[in-house]
Order: sequence, then C-alpha cells, then structure tokens
Amino acid sequence: MRQGVGAVPRAGAAAALGAALVMAGAVFDSASLYPAGIALLLLSAGAVAWVRLAARSAAVERAPGPTSVVEEQPWPLRLRVRTGVLPAPGGELLEPLLGWPVPIGGRRSQAVRINVRFSRRGRRALESSELVIRDPLRLCERRVAGPGGEEVLVLPAVEPVAASGGGGHAGVGSLAGHGGRAAAGRLPGAEAELDLDGLRPYRPGASASRIHWPAFARTGEMLERRLVAESESSPLVVLDARHPASDESLDAAVRAAASLCVHLARLGGVGVLLPGDRRATQVASDLMAWPAVHAGLAVVEPSAGIPALGTAPRSGAIFWVTGADLSRSPSALLRAPAGGRVLVGPHPLRSLPVSFTVAGCSGQPVGRSSRAGGPARRSAA
Repeated sequence: MRQGVGAVPRAGAAAALGAALVMAGAVFDSASLYPAGIALLLLSAGAVAWVRLAARSAAVERAPGPTSVVEEQPWPLRLRVRTGVLPAPGGELLEPLLGWPVPIGGRRSQAVRINVRFSRRGRRALESSELVIRDPLRLCERRVAGPGGEEVLVLPAVEPVAASGGGGHAGVGSLAGHGGRAAAGRLPGAEAELDLDGLRPYRPGASASRIHWPAFARTGEMLERRLVAESESSPLVVLDARHPASDESLDAAVRAAASLCVHLARLGGVGVLLPGDRRATQVASDLMAWPAVHAGLAVVEPSAGIPALGTAPRSGAIFWVTGADLSRSPSALLRAPAGGRVLVGPHPLRSLPVSFTVAGCSGQPVGRSSRAGGPARRSAA
C-alpha cells in the first residue's frame, strides 16, 4: 500500500504557535500564556503520534469480484479496512464505486459490502480505494491507497424480443426462416428468394435417405433433398457500427444484436458478424459460442468499415442492426443474396412496417427493391 502524509503543516503550525505562546509568556513574564501554549504543543504532538500509529500497517483490501457483469446487474464490492496499532481517531474510506465517503473512526477493522451496478457496456478500470486517517481537529492526516489495476468487462444486456402488436416471438422466427424447411413461412413484404431445403432431380448414386418420398408418391418423379450448409441456412445477425446517431443509439443497437443472437440461437442457431470480423461466428442452440460473442459485443466501438457479408448466397435471413439514423435501407443489405432481409435499429424508417421490437429498436422487413426516396441523412451504402 502507498502511504502519504497530509495536513502535517497544520500540526507544525499549531506546535509553532504553542511554542511562540510559551516564549511570549517567558519574555513578558505572563503566566496566562503558558497553559495555552503547552496545550497546543501537546495537541499537535498527540495528533501526529495517534495518526501515525493508526496509519502504521493500515491497509485497504478489495476482495476479487467477477471479471464480467451484465449492464445494470449487481456486481459485488467487498472491502475490508484495517488500521495499525491504534484505531483511527477519525477519517474516511474513499471508494470511487460508492460515490460517498465511509466513516472509519474508532474501529481497527471494518468491512464494507455493497452491490454496485454499471449502466454502460465496455471495459471498466476500477480505480483504487483510499483510506484517509486524520485527527478530529484535522491537524494531521495520512492517506493509504488500496490496490488498483483491476478491470471489469460490462456486457450488453439481453432483452426479450416482442412481435409488433403483441404477437409473441413467432414473427421473428418466421422472418429468420428457422428450421430450414419450406413450412418456415415467407418473409412479410418480401418473399423468400432461396429455399432452405429445396428439391432437385434425383442423382444416381445419391443416398436413399435424401429421396423425397412424398413428392415421388404424388408425381412419380424421383426428387432428392438439396441440403444446405448450416452457416448458409441459419439467420445472420450483422452489427453495423458506422456513423451511429449517438453513443446511446450504438448501445441500443448492440443490445438489440445481443438479444437477437440469443433469441435466434435458441430457435436453432444463428451466425453473428461483428465489426472488423471477416467471417461470421456460428452460435448453436447450446450457446457454447455465446460467451465469446457477448464479450465481443461489449467492446464494440464506432467503425468506418462496411460489414464483410461476402458474395455467397444465403438461404437464411440477414438481420442488419445499426445505430445510424438512416433515410433508406443500406445498399449492402439490399444487395445481399439472402432468404430475407431485416433492418433493425433505434431509428426506424417510416416507409417500412415494424415487425418486432427489441431493446428499444424496431425490426423492419426489407425487400430487395425497397428504397425510400430522397437522399440519405447518413447513408450506410
């Protein structure tokens, strides 16, 4: 622990005044000056001795807490204050996370237990606590600094997805085309352009398990299932961090992306493309890959790069999440060859219907040719 001395000049000044009074009493042969001078000398000497004995071996200990916590959820702060040979005559514990001083006078040991909450995602460096030991007259003061250098990763909150008009979550699953089957439904406002599991003429030598027997029973023609890779058939959540309208808008977009990832992963799996990533990360229904994605979302900052969607066609829907205030759909989303396109953000387009809401953002299905007229206020093209 680092120790420092403060307010010692006050004790020195009091002692000097006491000595001056004693000398003045001797010079002017005034006995009335002796008691005041001696009292000041004793007070200053006693204050310095008491504070230094209390500060000797004094320490502030902070129990290690979790390395990560979700926004607005409690994080346990556990502190123990220990003084030296004597209990502190007075003083306080200064802890930046508390926001108010904790009195520590009269006890050699004291524990502080409280839960704190972080309102914003990101890395939070925990500043060191400081123990201030001083006498009641503030003639002498010692400061003892606690440990520092700890860091907490604040993760974005995951909030429920609500369909517009109270229709539950079915609307999001329908937009995503989850399950890879033709019965998954069509995208409102924009028909699916690729089947998740299509049919094609039977190829000699193909496994019999891939033959679509209901079609053979109806038409007499041998057809086989065309299976697509999981990364192509599952929905894709793309976080676009370019030109957010504000820090709050970007935070809302990050929360929406996190919420959609968890919701869609539980429905059957989802791909996640974060700013700077060249390839999407697959999150399966067991959520084994979710902690790494969650940590990546926590540290997202505004960026200038366009998300790398690639040119490979996808049969799953793309959920384009942005914190920008747009006047038209992003051209990169409109050009994407996908089974569906959904624009998600805190600033919805007036020209598109809202299918669902999540974390203060609106989800709006986008067709390939759907563009709002007029120039973009902040184009994500």
